[in-house]
Amino acid sequence: MRIIRDYQFVEEADRGASAAIGNFDGVHLGHQYVIDIARAQAKTSQTPLGVMTFEPHPRQYFAPHSAPFRLMGVDARAHRLEKLGVERLYELSFNDTLSALTPDEFAQRVIVDGLGLSHVVIGEDFHFGKGRAGKSADMVQLGEQLGFGVTVAPLMSDEVGEVSSTAIREALTDGRPRDAARMLGHWHRIEGEVIRGDQRGRDLGYPTANLSIADLHPPRFGVYVVEVDILTGPHKGSYGGAASMGTRPMFGENLPNIESFIFDFSGDIYGEEISVALIEYLRPEEVFDGLDALIAQMDTDCARARDILAKV
Repeated sequence: MRIIRDYQFVEEADRGASAAIGNFDGVHLGHQYVIDIARAQAKTSQTPLGVMTFEPHPRQYFAPHSAPFRLMGVDARAHRLEKLGVERLYELSFNDTLSALTPDEFAQRVIVDGLGLSHVVIGEDFHFGKGRAGKSADMVQLGEQLGFGVTVAPLMSDEVGEVSSTAIREALTDGRPRDAARMLGHWHRIEGEVIRGDQRGRDLGYPTANLSIADLHPPRFGVYVVEVDILTGPHKGSYGGAASMGTRPMFGENLPNIESFIFDFSGDIYGEEISVALIEYLRPEEVFDGLDALIAQMDTDCARARDILAKV
């Protein structure tokens, strides 16, 4: 997959794609449906399959001090899109210039002159241009005027309700990772580089691989059953585990993170990239009377996690 970040400097081989447009936070089933429509169009027209998205997320750009809301980081989104067969990722810099374009200017300068897209696929709730003034019907009209195809995809719902990034965030906030996975079409994952912590887990007999969650929507704090994929280094592979999400109140106030104990594993993975999938929520964070009580609870948590993983 090729990643293009500047619509004003695009090689000829990267022009002409059939592309889905949106933020694609989480790459949930609704996003995948839009991408599938673009895929079918790309196959028919024998053009590359593309996705146009924006970085930073426009919500971050306009409200930089708001609470973290993203379901996945930039790299995790790219990994997921690549797994879906996307050939061109137009990850455009969302800045003063781009945000100031009117809907007409966006269509002309970005879609036509910049990327030369042959066809675009958008959701029916899609907005674009300065002040979100452009709607899906406007994109259809602009496509007719400027010579690119447009498909408007209906919103997706399941038996519970609309599939959306907002609904997924609510499920994670409530500690319902299986409901989030139902809407995502895959386990919700937290990806990043393993960082050094206080190494208390090692002293307790439970060494952990720690990831920051600083820029992500925080799932409910507590203990989870997890699957850990080690993505780089000599220990690449998939492992079961149990993880603690939160601030470690047993040891004072700390920045939120996720600490994963990987079952049947003893390698050094500091600095490696890992992906932690949330499978099931076990219990909230607690403060115990002492380390012996904490270790006993960790023993119980891991035994439960192994039982659950055996049935997944």
